[in-house]
Amino acid sequence: MSLLDQEFMCVKPPLLQWQLPHRTFSNSSRTLKVRGRRSGHYEDSYAYQHTRQRKAANVARQAELKEQRAAALGDPIRGVTTPFIKSLDSDLPTPATTSIEEVSHTSTSSPSEEPPHSPAHAIDEAHLNYYLTKPELEGSFEYSKSLSEPLVAVDRERADPTKEAEEAKMHDAGHQTATEAVVRIVSLANASSRERTRANVQRIIDTFGRHSTDNHLRPKAPSLLSTYSTIAEQKPTPRAGPDTGSSEVQIGILTAKIRILADRYEGANRNDKVNKRNLRLLLHRRQKLLKYMYKKERGSDRWANMIEQLGLTEATWKAQICVE
Repeated sequence: MSLLDQEFMCVKPPLLQWQLPHRTFSNSSRTLKVRGRRSGHYEDSYAYQHTRQRKAANVARQAELKEQRAAALGDPIRGVTTPFIKSLDSDLPTPATTSIEEVSHTSTSSPSEEPPHSPAHAIDEAHLNYYLTKPELEGSFEYSKSLSEPLVAVDRERADPTKEAEEAKMHDAGHQTATEAVVRIVSLANASSRERTRANVQRIIDTFGRHSTDNHLRPKAPSLLSTYSTIAEQKPTPRAGPDTGSSEVQIGILTAKIRILADRYEGANRNDKVNKRNLRLLLHRRQKLLKYMYKKERGSDRWANMIEQLGLTEATWKAQICVE
């Protein structure tokens, strides 16, 4: 080695070995646990218990809020049971009235919630089977009684009062039996499900149809656009017959059908896929009509009357409807 090389080596700085600082990357759960995972002990047990308590409190609060939201929305299928809805199920009017002669004293005096299957049941009904009305039924009873009355002897000297009294008593008993039979026949309690549905549909049309609600419900307040508009308003076409196509009538009819399908779907018929599909279709059809009416008639007397009578909640048109 030459002298020059020795001098250069003395001038050349020594090589430095650069080492990066040791950094440990760990998450929060790793910092709480000790090195051995199988031991199950934690370095900071207080922090771990505090974390678990906060998580349990958050989960409990979320469950409570979920229950509160579900209770505020209500049942998307049945809603709230109202007197009108109860009358659809029991085939009795909301205010029970009795106007013609009593047929059975035992049935009218029994304070039962369910409608009794008795002859007097049809007397309390506002809607009868076979498109009959109560005045027609009362008139037919009086007319049939007058036709079947026994003839009175013209010659009163030869008449037998005892025999006439017996004939009048037999006539009253026969008329009583015939009245009970006719009342049982026209009673909706003894009718089929299709006939009861038809009577409920007619009741809904009479209750929510605009041919009857326009007489006692105020119309919706006009909007600002219609108030300051220069275009003349068109007069509505006069209605021919009862209203059967308005949104509130269709919603009421769908509600009555939904309750029938919901009753059939519960219990042993949970595996009825066809019934479940039909129920889902009716629910979504009613939901679309409710959204439309909520957009058009929100805040009006017509909307408030429909919601109050049918017991519909916000879940029927706002929330997602799932049939489980």
